[in-house]
Amino acid sequence: MSAKDGREIERVWVLRAMPAIPAGAAVELWEIEQGYLAPEAATEAELARLGFPEGRLRRVGEPTGAERFFHTVKRGAGVVREEVEREITRAEFDAAWPHTRGRRLAKTRHRVREGGLVWEVDLFRDLRAGDAPLVMAEVELSDAAERFEMPAWIAPLVVREVSEDARYRNSALAMYGVPA
Repeated sequence: MSAKDGREIERVWVLRAMPAIPAGAAVELWEIEQGYLAPEAATEAELARLGFPEGRLRRVGEPTGAERFFHTVKRGAGVVREEVEREITRAEFDAAWPHTRGRRLAKTRHRVREGGLVWEVDLFRDLRAGDAPLVMAEVELSDAAERFEMPAWIAPLVVREVSEDARYRNSALAMYGVPA
C-alpha cells in the first residue's frame, strides 16, 4: 500500500495467467473492492463535505476476516508517483461509496514475500483479458533504480511491463476496462 514518504515507486506487469505460488511461500490473500471518485458539478460540494473531493476508496478484506477502509489520492505518471493514503471508517466509506458507481473493480490480491520484496499478484474478478481474467503483478521499490530479480514463478507468465502505460492503472481499468 502507501509509501511512508508520500511516494509510490511501483513496477507493474500483465501476466497471461495466475501463477502457481510456490508451496511454503509466505502468502497473504486480500479481497479488495475499490472505486474511483469523479466529482460532477452536482456532487462536488457533497464530496468535499464528506472529505473525499477526489481519489480512490478501497475496502480490504484481510486474511483474519477484518475489513479496513482507505481513501487514497495518487498524482503523477510512470514508475514514481505521489501517493497520499489514509485509513477511514466504515461509515465514511459507506457515505462516499455511492459516488464511485460505474468506476469500480474487484480483485483478489496475493501478497508474497520473496527476495526481500513483497510481490503482489492481482486476479481481477470483473475484468477479462481475452478469454481469461486479467492478472497483473506488481512490486513496490524503495528507489526507481533499485535492482531486483523477478521471481521464477512469475517471470514465464509476463506478457509485458505496463508501469508506464496509464491505460493499465487501476483507475483507468475501472472506468474503461482492459485495453484492446
